[in-house]
Amino acid sequence: MMRLTLFAILASSWTLLAAGPDRPNILWITSEDNSPYLGCYGDPHAKTPNLDRLAGQGMRYIHAYSSAPVCSVARSTLITGMNASTLGLHNHRSSVRVPDSVVYYPQVFRQAGYYCTNNSKTDYNMSINGKRAGWKDVGWHANGNKAHYRNRKKGQPFFAVFNTTLSHEGQTTDKAYHGRRDRNPAQRIVPPGKVPLGVIAPYHPDTPEIRENWSRYYDNIHLMDQWVGERLRELEESGAAENTIVFYFSDHGGALPRGKRNIHDTGTRVPLIIRFPEKWEHLAPKTKNDNGIAQQLVAFVDFPATVVNLCGLKIPDIWEGKPFLGPNAQERDFVYLYRGRMDERYDTVRAIRTKWQLYVRNFSPHRPLGQAYTYPFRVLASMGSWYEAFKAGKCNELQSRYWKPKGGIEFYQTAYDRLQVLDAFRRDPKKGFEATLKMLRRREQDGVPVSSSGFAEAEAALMAKLLDPAARDTGLVPEGLGVRLAAEGTLYDYVKSIPAEEWKKVCSAAMAASIAISRDVPRLLPDLNSGSPLVRYWAATGALIIGKEAAPLKAALLGLLEDSAFDVRVVAAEALGILGASEKSLPVLVKVVNEGNVYESLAALNALEALGRAGVVPMKRIRSIIPQKVKGEGARVVEAMEKIR
Repeated sequence: MMRLTLFAILASSWTLLAAGPDRPNILWITSEDNSPYLGCYGDPHAKTPNLDRLAGQGMRYIHAYSSAPVCSVARSTLITGMNASTLGLHNHRSSVRVPDSVVYYPQVFRQAGYYCTNNSKTDYNMSINGKRAGWKDVGWHANGNKAHYRNRKKGQPFFAVFNTTLSHEGQTTDKAYHGRRDRNPAQRIVPPGKVPLGVIAPYHPDTPEIRENWSRYYDNIHLMDQWVGERLRELEESGAAENTIVFYFSDHGGALPRGKRNIHDTGTRVPLIIRFPEKWEHLAPKTKNDNGIAQQLVAFVDFPATVVNLCGLKIPDIWEGKPFLGPNAQERDFVYLYRGRMDERYDTVRAIRTKWQLYVRNFSPHRPLGQAYTYPFRVLASMGSWYEAFKAGKCNELQSRYWKPKGGIEFYQTAYDRLQVLDAFRRDPKKGFEATLKMLRRREQDGVPVSSSGFAEAEAALMAKLLDPAARDTGLVPEGLGVRLAAEGTLYDYVKSIPAEEWKKVCSAAMAASIAISRDVPRLLPDLNSGSPLVRYWAATGALIIGKEAAPLKAALLGLLEDSAFDVRVVAAEALGILGASEKSLPVLVKVVNEGNVYESLAALNALEALGRAGVVPMKRIRSIIPQKVKGEGARVVEAMEKIR
């Protein structure tokens, strides 16, 4: 009831800025799991005539990004107009309580008289009024396969979303792929033998399975394009095209390994094509060139503010996004990208993307990019093939990186490194991490600029975003501990309530932990004894990242095995396992599996598996001490121990 009352109050303030009832319709056509592998984006191997035609009639953005490289988190960002990391919605397939003050864009349109339909995916990662949020909670009139703008009242403007899974990673399996081809045959757009691996994916080894997956993926993109064509023809036949602004985009990057789930462009850069009918052409950006290319830097967090602005509606104050179209459109210097837990695997990553640089901060550099995710191993033959090639020593240095621990920081000059394979911290191994970091951080020397890389600016932007009092990044709170700290409230409100100086210590501890080395050991000791469980967590993480050279911290880590926060116990126990104290740490991890909440249990299972994969404790023994039944996603970790070795 409280939410409905607040909604009614807010609705009274959402006034039309445009005079009269004449407003554009908005149609979002979305596909899943595809980077700009389209003809109109310069891919000579793609067959996408419908999208190419749409781009020719409108404009295509070359700097458009999903705020997160996975579907549920991307949709959480879109529906709220806020970064999922601000609200605690950054972990894939979660159900986090959000504050009553959050405003969903269908509500804004609905209160302005629009008919709002979603066909058909929701996946919003949040709970409202104690239950997982559904389509009615966020303001849709209709949702599902039959939801359609044609069901609106005569003369009523509409906001409609149509989504397809034809390009989803799951459609590359034998069953799905052959089923699709049987119903809608496609000739091989790119036969396996002609897949230009060295151009589109030099990070992939050349195996038959990888070639076959890429070939199927191009076929699926072609089928997706046909589906888009059907939606566009449907719009024309309805008679509404002349009053409808059409958006086409993907929910995140490509389906094959190192695309989806990864924060590089292969996981976050998306195609974005927008067509304005003649009637609304004056709202199109003035920045596009003669080839219909828009140069603005945009991210999903900006989409709700943009469409609301296009339709002359007031943008809710709580939204973080900036409108990139319409009156008072704004330009961004950078976009903020984030990833958290993906299914059963934890890996906290944040990134600053400008037009010409990508700065990545890996807060879990001890975990590889290619963790043993059970789902992609099930559906992508390329994943298993790549892993087997790596284990057999058949991968070069670039191809091997995916399966090895990451650096704490990555930095790419994307103007000439389209796929982000030339990490500044790996380009000159002799220089080393510290020397490279020192060089990149220097802004000037004796008043003379010495580096124009943008690194120092990106690093400062990341820290400012973490500290932002209006939109602090909740991803620095481990998931299980966050559930406990938020209690009956919301993680968003809890993190905002932390005193500024205390929160600064948390952010500094996390940033320092990600690049911790042996000389940082003395600095970590006071943080291990901090009164803040968040600072203790990140200090213990720093010890884990340092590894065996963190031996002077052993006594302090042993003391954390009885910490009040289970997540602190987990990371301390894993660090102690590396330090040779597994007999002390293993019982603690098993206890957390049994007694912790679902996310604490999952973290403990990940730690146990990591110790097994590192050879610290035989995997056979790890499997023998794990309970027969585990909670939630933990079952997938157990499956990975059995099947992915």
